[in-house]
Amino acid sequence: MARFTPPAADAMRATLLAAARDEFSAHGLAGARIERLAAVAGSNKAQVFHYFGGKDGLFDALLVHELTGVLDAAPLDTAALAEWAGRLHDVTVERPWVQRLATWHRLERPDVALETLAQQYADAVDEVERAQRADVLPRRFRPAVLFGLVVHTAVFWSGLAPEAAGSVAAVTAPRRRQVVVDAVGALLG
Repeated sequence: MARFTPPAADAMRATLLAAARDEFSAHGLAGARIERLAAVAGSNKAQVFHYFGGKDGLFDALLVHELTGVLDAAPLDTAALAEWAGRLHDVTVERPWVQRLATWHRLERPDVALETLAQQYADAVDEVERAQRADVLPRRFRPAVLFGLVVHTAVFWSGLAPEAAGSVAAVTAPRRRQVVVDAVGALLG
């Protein structure tokens, strides 16, 4: 059977996104340089504009790509929400750039809501609400609040400020995951 080879345009787009991941996570939107990431991708500035419409479009496409990838790797499971939080924690540990990209987005584009991500968030909140109505999840918190608390608990460790990180440095990686699972379990209990 022949191996699938993506069209050249898809391959170039993927290569630009990979180069953008490192550039944007290190420097943010304002500090990133199209010339630098294009050189890493073996491309040029014109192709960035062709595929993404410019630096902002590339950043937005990258954020959607990465956050969608996190949700694909850890699909929401309202029947086992504490364990899902543990899986979400694991995925964000494996992909440390995701938290940095999301932080850059909040800092540099606070008024830009990306439709795809907004819809994914709304779908997840709807799923939590359905689970609450079915008495699978407690109703102590509104669905959006509960979902937000669980997500932020799952990514808690990766969002620590350097000043706080030192005080919990002795907490091992497996223990960090267990803390997430236990904290969400307590939230649901």
